[in-house]
Amino acid sequence: MRTLILLALAGLGAQLVDGSLGMAYGVTSTTLLLAVGTNPAAASATVHLAEIGTTLASGAAHWRFGNVDWRVVLKIGIPGAVGAFAGATFLSALSTELAEPVMALLLLGLGLYVLTRFTLAGLPTGNLDKPLRKRFLSPLGLVAGFLDATGGGGWGPVGTPAILASGRLEPRKVIGSIDTSEFLVAVAASVGFFVGLGSEGVNWLWAVALLAGGLVAAPIAAWLVRHVPPRILGSAVGGLIVLTNIRTLLRSDWLAAGDATQWTVYGLVYALWAAAVGYSVKEHRRTARTAPRPAVDAVDAVDAAEARPAEAGTTGR
Repeated sequence: MRTLILLALAGLGAQLVDGSLGMAYGVTSTTLLLAVGTNPAAASATVHLAEIGTTLASGAAHWRFGNVDWRVVLKIGIPGAVGAFAGATFLSALSTELAEPVMALLLLGLGLYVLTRFTLAGLPTGNLDKPLRKRFLSPLGLVAGFLDATGGGGWGPVGTPAILASGRLEPRKVIGSIDTSEFLVAVAASVGFFVGLGSEGVNWLWAVALLAGGLVAAPIAAWLVRHVPPRILGSAVGGLIVLTNIRTLLRSDWLAAGDATQWTVYGLVYALWAAAVGYSVKEHRRTARTAPRPAVDAVDAVDAAEARPAEAGTTGR
């Protein structure tokens, strides 16, 4: 029961981050399942089964708040589903001994990407006027879907920054469209894992616990996407993913590092993580202070001021 409660809380936290950043639900949840001893294919299968429900709820919430561009959802989601099915069947065929460090390495790379991207650049918005083309979205979806299934996450970390950097959607619509299209990826990956592993490859109770937490968080995250500082959240989550997967790699047969080496590396990662979050907080505050405030048109202000007494006099009659 304690494990189920922890998983539900983890699902809630992961969905809050994912719904606000457009990434990190799968990476965070899969990292947690690997940390408690689940084999890589089963961990990814369990997370993707839970994501069928969380992405459906998240997509509905984002649609309600006007955060979805359906053209982008279809152009990237369908190729993403193809890639996810291929990735799921590929991961199912790997041995556990090989798959665990391979997945940890993929997750570590994604974690470093998230940490670096949000610490140094925040949520990029500089190229939002460039057109989005199918020839760009289709290969992006295929690669992101494959990586998402094999790494237990990757749809958001690959898709969200790429579209932000080269698309013409405002950030909230990029995040909402990526979260909504992930439903197709989750369904395809789940089918792929059932083909490769069978139903015994999924821990159903754990999937339900992750789903329950995600369902609670989905509408909150869709609302928070306009208010949460993504730079700080991205740095915090990226550091957590890096730390957890470095731990897995250090203890794997690939490295088999001793205790002294492990604790030295942990200390360096903690220091880097703290510095990254501190820098993100500092930059967020600086940006908030220097951001231009919308000017009030003087003529409109005078007209509004003159209209109020007239309206009051009319009401008095």
